[in-house]
Amino acid sequence: MLDVTLTQVALFLAAAVVAAPLAKLLRIGTVLGYLLVGVLIGPFGLGFVYTVYEVDSVLHFAEFGVVLLLFLIGLELRPKRLWAMRNAIFGTGGAQVAVTGLAMAAIGIAFGLAWPAAVFVGLALSLSSTAFALQVLEENGELPLRHGRMAFAILLFQDLAAIPLIALTPLFAVTAREAARQMEMWSALTAIAVILAVIVVGRLLLDGFFRLIARTRVKEAMTAGALLTVIGVTLVMELAGLSASLGAFIAGVLLADSDYRHEIVADIAPFEGLLLGLFFTAVGMSLNLAHIAQTPYVVLALAAGLLAIKGIILYVLGRRAGLEAGPSRRLALAIAQGGEFAFVLFTAGVSAGVIEKSVTDVLSVAVTLSMAATPLLLLIEGMLAPKAQIARAFDTPPPSDGHVVIAGFGRVGQIVARILSAKRIPFTALDSNPEQVDFIRRFGSQIYYGDASRPEILEAARTGKARAFVLAIDDVEASLRTAQTVRQRYPHVPIYARSRHRRHTHQLMDLGVEIIRRETFLSSLDLTREVLRGLGLPEREVRFAVETFKDHDRRRLYEDYKHYTDDEKLQSRAKSYAHELEELFAADAAAQRQLNAEKTE
Repeated sequence: MLDVTLTQVALFLAAAVVAAPLAKLLRIGTVLGYLLVGVLIGPFGLGFVYTVYEVDSVLHFAEFGVVLLLFLIGLELRPKRLWAMRNAIFGTGGAQVAVTGLAMAAIGIAFGLAWPAAVFVGLALSLSSTAFALQVLEENGELPLRHGRMAFAILLFQDLAAIPLIALTPLFAVTAREAARQMEMWSALTAIAVILAVIVVGRLLLDGFFRLIARTRVKEAMTAGALLTVIGVTLVMELAGLSASLGAFIAGVLLADSDYRHEIVADIAPFEGLLLGLFFTAVGMSLNLAHIAQTPYVVLALAAGLLAIKGIILYVLGRRAGLEAGPSRRLALAIAQGGEFAFVLFTAGVSAGVIEKSVTDVLSVAVTLSMAATPLLLLIEGMLAPKAQIARAFDTPPPSDGHVVIAGFGRVGQIVARILSAKRIPFTALDSNPEQVDFIRRFGSQIYYGDASRPEILEAARTGKARAFVLAIDDVEASLRTAQTVRQRYPHVPIYARSRHRRHTHQLMDLGVEIIRRETFLSSLDLTREVLRGLGLPEREVRFAVETFKDHDRRRLYEDYKHYTDDEKLQSRAKSYAHELEELFAADAAAQRQLNAEKTE
């Protein structure tokens, strides 16, 4: 259990509040900021957190941030996309773990380690920090780039490889006699069965589970459901002796095609960010400065050697995969560090008698230093290297091919979407009504459940990169909230709005929306045209009446804008406009009668 006082909770929150903005201001990356704050407040710094036990407790709890990170990554990976990345995951990723592990093992043997222990340490050091690397790449906007995608593929393979490595740890023990019992076939089959069960149950139940929650329209229930999904899958995987991170990733992949993906991302992201910050802070607190003081050259040489050897291997693999020199260098620097799984493996190795604790203490400090150096090295490389070398995106479409965000998928939104679809213009449709989402999905339309007035939902829908934002929300208050959020956060994105009535139109104009169409205005005019024809009026008179009213009403709409909050003024002006319209029709009728009389004469 986490054993901390309320004062320490306040301390961790203060660290999160101070570290990230300060690191952003200093342009050193938030990860490095969290690490430095962790060192400062930890037991080997100023001692606000007193004991190593407390640090371990915090670190164990904060690892849930890594679990949530992998869940969110899984949400972005549809199974088809994951299958398309198989060559990068198992080809490049497998090569990196194998080559790095052998290279590190050879160095370990040269320094006197027995070969089983050397191979074990080499494989442990071949694993990078998924949390560190992905956070830094995402902060720098490099995750969508080709080297960012390759880094993700390699990290994913490493996370998959960590599972059997943890299970096989006893086999590396020089004197262990019970290794065979640890590797019974039944345990392996149980693990495979659990993974398959999670996939099958997730496919059958998860989407229905979130659909049921969404119908309650209680935001807290959706947040609780998302967290329950992650924690539930994590517990099942841990009970089976498997990685919690793998379970969270699988759960995310299972929900990648869900209608509720954007809503889940918006609900989970704040928890993920806060816990990841706590995780990085805890890693900083665990940095034993005493080891550095006692054997500074050894620790620094180990950290530098790990970064150099692993970086060279990654650079070569990147070049062989077709990356240019700049992106290959960024790939190497991003994931050359040791990772959090190294700490887990070192602990398991000591328990199984594979390696001595004194060795793992020094290696753990070296791994932590390599993690701390990663954002700093990327920052230095970014300042020294030409920007053009890392700015090329992977499969980036031309600007004219941007998508359209449609908020509200009722009558208006659907018509816009159908025409866009027919024109092959990509769009992302959002609607906060789960029944509407279910109904529309049956007809093959791509629509996501989400409240478009929430900034997290708009961010998940990539509104900042959209060519247009269609505001077709039926509810007036929700429409205004959404318009305000979009105008504030994405002023460069043009808004095309549907309004319910005149006051709604004026309120949208207050928010700076310029292109607004009243939902029933044109259809009402068209219906009136048919009514007049049915009453036997001449076609010229019908056309004049409808067109005159349309122009008159639109002019009145904009003239009334400056008075729309004054009901008495509007009532007075409405009577004046009605009288004015009657006079226009009367004048036209008189002119027509005179024209007919002249023709008769």
